[in-house]
Amino acid sequence: MIEFKLPSLGADMDEGTLLEWRVKPGDSVKRGQVLAVVDTSKAAVDVEVWNDGQVGALRVQPGEKIPVGAVLATLLEPGETAAPSVIAPRLAAVPSTSRHAVSPSARRRALELGIDPEAASGSGVQGSVTRADIETLARARPAPASDHLQAMRQAIAAAMSRSKREIPHYYLSETIPMDAATAWLQRHNAALPITERILPAVLQIKAVALALQRFPELNGFYRDGGFVPAVTVHAGVAISLRGGGLVAPALHDVAAKPLELLMQELADLVKRARAGSLRSSEMSDPSITITNLGEGGAESVFGVIYPPQVALVGFGSMGVRPWVQRGVPRAIPLVTATLAGDHRVSDGHRGALFLAELRDLLQRPDALAHSGPDSSTDTEGSLPWAANAKH
Repeated sequence: MIEFKLPSLGADMDEGTLLEWRVKPGDSVKRGQVLAVVDTSKAAVDVEVWNDGQVGALRVQPGEKIPVGAVLATLLEPGETAAPSVIAPRLAAVPSTSRHAVSPSARRRALELGIDPEAASGSGVQGSVTRADIETLARARPAPASDHLQAMRQAIAAAMSRSKREIPHYYLSETIPMDAATAWLQRHNAALPITERILPAVLQIKAVALALQRFPELNGFYRDGGFVPAVTVHAGVAISLRGGGLVAPALHDVAAKPLELLMQELADLVKRARAGSLRSSEMSDPSITITNLGEGGAESVFGVIYPPQVALVGFGSMGVRPWVQRGVPRAIPLVTATLAGDHRVSDGHRGALFLAELRDLLQRPDALAHSGPDSSTDTEGSLPWAANAKH
């Protein structure tokens, strides 16, 4: 018998609300299949199962709040049998606590708008509430302050307060020339439609993943008094949400993927994050967080590490500024990369070497485009420019 529990979907999550079941007792399920949708303070998250099996009992009803680690359902392992009473009849349904049935898309839209779906009049089959009903209610009501946004802000504040209490941060910055990268992107994107063009952020994410291969102490988790290195780089990407707040779901196995695929996955991740439709694996396993202010932001960002991670990499806005190359002053695109590191695991010397590696990788965009695991270069002991330590 396997217990299907509510996973932690981030350091700022203590509980969630079950929105819907995607399975019923007796169903066969495969590893990675979505079994339930849970509302957190940030999004409606599709919760995946990590084992093959057969659904036994559903322990929680839609609408119930459940703490992290609580058993949502039981599963029978392949070949396992159980007493008939363990598995509910195949046609049995978990009763809803709602007065009217609410469609999944309507629940998600209500979550985005900060609306109680129970307040909507149902126009669907047997009085069920549809997405259109939620939209109608939203138009008819004055726009109040979003309770959901307030809850998200409180959750983020709690996680960041914990981070500052528990993690001895150190901060470093490095100014990185981006003329080679921007020129390569212009050539690469020239003949491509807008939907297929690669953004500078993708080059930066790939460079971070490759640099981490030489500095694995920045990629992993601090748990139970010790560092647990991550097997691969799952980069949590900070995404601002419409209406305020942010999430940092993971791009998986970044170092092994080509830039084109990373661009597709990043675009999809941003779209689903802003629609409130993320998967539990994307929320629970980032091994490092990357934040990029993009155009119109500040020159640099010094982030707070997201526990139990041990590092955060930030990129400020890229702009044309004065720079001296080989003794000649020029105006070129520059970006300031920053590192927030955990002194329990790494130190300023190793952090500076990491930023130097990151800087050098971004000078070779063509190599980034064709690189995979273990393709970063050795810069340790050779620093053309010194990182600016800001302890």
